[in-house]
Amino acid sequence: MAPAPILTLSDIMLTFGGKPLFDGVELTVHAGERICLVGRNGSGKSTLLKVMAGLVEPDAGGRFVQPGKAVAYMAQDPDFSGFETLFDYATAGLDPADYYRVEIAMEGIRLDPSIRCEAASGGERRRAAIAQILASEADLLLLDEPTNHLDIEAIAWLEGHLAQTRKAFVLISHDRTFLRALTRTTLWVDRGIVRRQNRGFEGFEEWRDKVFEDEDMQRHKLKRLIKAEARWAVEGISGRRKRNMGRVRRLQEMRAEKAAEIKQVGSAAMAFEGGPKSGRLVVEARDISKAYDKPIVQDFSLRIMRGDRVALVGPNGTGKTTLLKILTGELAPDSGSIKLGTNLSLAVFDQNREALNPGQSLWEALTEDPALGVSGKNDQVMVRGKPRHVVGYLKDFLFSEAQARAPIRSLSGGEKARLLLARIMAQESNLLILDEPTNDLDVETLDLLQELIDDYDGTVLLVSHDRDFLDRVANTTIAMEGNGQAIVYAGGWSDYRSQRGAVDEAIPSKAKKKPAPQPATLAQKSTLSFKQEHRLKELPALIEKLEAEIARLEELLADPGLFAADPAKFQKASNALAARHGMLQNAEGEWMELEELSAGQSQLPKG
Repeated sequence: MAPAPILTLSDIMLTFGGKPLFDGVELTVHAGERICLVGRNGSGKSTLLKVMAGLVEPDAGGRFVQPGKAVAYMAQDPDFSGFETLFDYATAGLDPADYYRVEIAMEGIRLDPSIRCEAASGGERRRAAIAQILASEADLLLLDEPTNHLDIEAIAWLEGHLAQTRKAFVLISHDRTFLRALTRTTLWVDRGIVRRQNRGFEGFEEWRDKVFEDEDMQRHKLKRLIKAEARWAVEGISGRRKRNMGRVRRLQEMRAEKAAEIKQVGSAAMAFEGGPKSGRLVVEARDISKAYDKPIVQDFSLRIMRGDRVALVGPNGTGKTTLLKILTGELAPDSGSIKLGTNLSLAVFDQNREALNPGQSLWEALTEDPALGVSGKNDQVMVRGKPRHVVGYLKDFLFSEAQARAPIRSLSGGEKARLLLARIMAQESNLLILDEPTNDLDVETLDLLQELIDDYDGTVLLVSHDRDFLDRVANTTIAMEGNGQAIVYAGGWSDYRSQRGAVDEAIPSKAKKKPAPQPATLAQKSTLSFKQEHRLKELPALIEKLEAEIARLEELLADPGLFAADPAKFQKASNALAARHGMLQNAEGEWMELEELSAGQSQLPKG
């Protein structure tokens, strides 16, 4: 007999002033389940998580927690008011004898417990909230966007911790890599319905597309039936005196069914419009250095050309945003020089959403901006040189007419991100500055944003901790490694990792040299860490990919006329081939080391 679930929701219905947000939701969570909760921004994911936590009372239906079981909840924006330090917040409600669990979690996530709450950054507050929920003895953890504001190093630690826990958890996250690694079940909130699939996030997009495809097919069949029955209703009368009332009722029922159809939520009609072309050189940094209480960057040089997609990665506090401001001329370096190209027109996405006034309405945020508002008209916004009615433009970004006059503070994190994108996309630009653009965005909007960046004619500089997004977008990665070290790598996150050859550390210090491999005895061999096991599984596919790329490049270079026809292309392909050979050698060496460790582990005596 299967054990009773930890949490059960029965026939849940919840309404906020209009049509139900949810209706008839049935949901169970059993011990050890690893669930991702996905859906469009505004679909009600966070609200459903609060219902599961018992923080929101549904209009109908019931919530039941198995006696003796506990549920813990981590909010997207935790409230730190009333607490002096982050340690005070994280230990609230705990017996002092259990404080050690918070200390262990804070040590693992690299958080100073003495930081005062009012001085803490968004990332530090998020780490404190994570330490609090991980230190709880709850049987079920409910985590709303736990990776927001975390650097990749902290995300990797949290990923490893959750992979090893025996507790059940439900995650809301935009981080595809995080969800793929951890989840085994998917809950999809879609137009008031909560669908369940007993597969992790890896299978979500295929499942979603199949549901939409089936709906489109059913909708098409219904339209054809209505058309056929309507024709009979008109033409069939001429052949008989009385109508077949059964068929008339069927036609009425089909029309009612069509009227009751819930439309699929469309994609935001977003577009980056490139302005006049910038010069070929966009930014040239020569031997720049910057320090505050510690070095941010030292003797750093870089040339950014038109069309480049440059990503800055690294732990929080290493100076990514500072370097971004130096490269765009907002901040002067202590030494060295910055040369900006000609005819630059910037559009900036700010991670702190400082361009948004929480007290303003969405309408005011667009029409009262001098750069966007149409002079003398408070109902129009200038969109890439053409006036648009503000409500129509907001609808392009999936906002309803009712939301146009709502205060910005009432928006979800994802809706605020969409509003900020609406503001910068109204401008013509040739240099996009995107500082943590992926926070709070749903999967579909992330896909669209990636496509827009791919098609953008200008240059893109971005800071992100979303590994999947970096792989999709960046062609150059600047790794901020601390102590003033900033190193440039070709490609996105996975390319950087391959070139760096890191296994155990997310972003190690350049100054820290790896010891030369020594022959190991059985007694010296140790258990593979979670990240090493994951890397060992990942490497064969990477090696196969590199071998395929090398084969294509060698085939290209085998053309005897290539050099004469296009010497620049020949040189680029030659450089790429050399780089891929180096990456392949590193990957094969890394695989051999891990395979030896794994083999040694299996030979260790048990007990």
